[in-house]
Amino acid sequence: MSDGIPCLWMRGGTSKGAYFLASDLPAEPAARDSVLLRVMGSPDDNQIDGIGGADPLTSKVAVLAPSSRADADVDYLFLQVFVDKPLVSGAQGCGNILAGVGPAAIERGLVAVAGDETPVRIHMVNTGEVAITTIQTQGGRVNYRGTTRIDGVPGQHAAVPLLFERLAGSTCGALLPSGSAVDVLDGIDCTLIDNGMPCVVMAAGDFGLAGDEDRAALDANTTLKQRLESIRLQSGPLMNLGDVTDKSVPKMTLVSAADGAAIATRSFIPHRCHATIGVFAAITVATACTLAGSPAGRLATLPDGDMFRIAHPTGTVEVILRRTVSGSVAQAGIMRTARLLFDGRVHPGPASGRDISG
Repeated sequence: MSDGIPCLWMRGGTSKGAYFLASDLPAEPAARDSVLLRVMGSPDDNQIDGIGGADPLTSKVAVLAPSSRADADVDYLFLQVFVDKPLVSGAQGCGNILAGVGPAAIERGLVAVAGDETPVRIHMVNTGEVAITTIQTQGGRVNYRGTTRIDGVPGQHAAVPLLFERLAGSTCGALLPSGSAVDVLDGIDCTLIDNGMPCVVMAAGDFGLAGDEDRAALDANTTLKQRLESIRLQSGPLMNLGDVTDKSVPKMTLVSAADGAAIATRSFIPHRCHATIGVFAAITVATACTLAGSPAGRLATLPDGDMFRIAHPTGTVEVILRRTVSGSVAQAGIMRTARLLFDGRVHPGPASGRDISG
């Protein structure tokens, strides 16, 4: 690795991350994670000695490999590299970084161009599910230019549609792992739910908040964050996640009523307020809106059709929920965009001081 490691640095949705081939990284997880900490410059609040952007949204990794199963074209392992801790977590997937997997797989030759549009079936290793996307490949290569806008990203880019099936319980084993749409923890009504992302959904008003506070105000509210962490730690065992002290799940999401949207959110990942909301978290929160009597269900304005608009600190995201006659969610989708930022070699630097604790 003295000559560096081949790396694609890409924006996927509203996140940025490093995309690697598994064959270019150590096979042993601890050795691999040590390299990734050094690549990103963690642990350090500024990640000054790495390529991370000093924010969880810009300290992410996708590891790609030829598919290990017949119903997919590429394997995608998502890894969250913590900014301020010597920790790399694969406890959950990331739908934003997922948006860059199709383009990256084509750029790296894992998937061949199939015409003006190239379908890519992605095995999400973290959860075992398959996502289907279609990548614009006019002229025999990935085309990143287009007219699609998503909130949280300036400009217009080529559309990257993502479609998911069988997301319910992908990490926790059931949509409602506790068996209830409402659990009371520390006196707060909570929905412990997993429709692609383990989330604890709570009403912002139950914490004395309006739900429209900005990130800085919420991140500075130490009392709020202590209360959220207490609930998060109790939720772990109830969600079949065990001790979540050093895990990035469940995500803690505060919801409130919104004008022009199904619901408004303030999501913590898990200790810092998200600038937007993750793809799978948005799908999970939209699903929570359909649960009568739950915190989200009481506050949500349900759409007439399949499109749920989920508000977040910097705009909205549109989630598609296709429901059965009984009201359960059969299929979920979302529109994202992606862009290649650079293709080169990254140099991890020395291992001293970057090894994983525990």
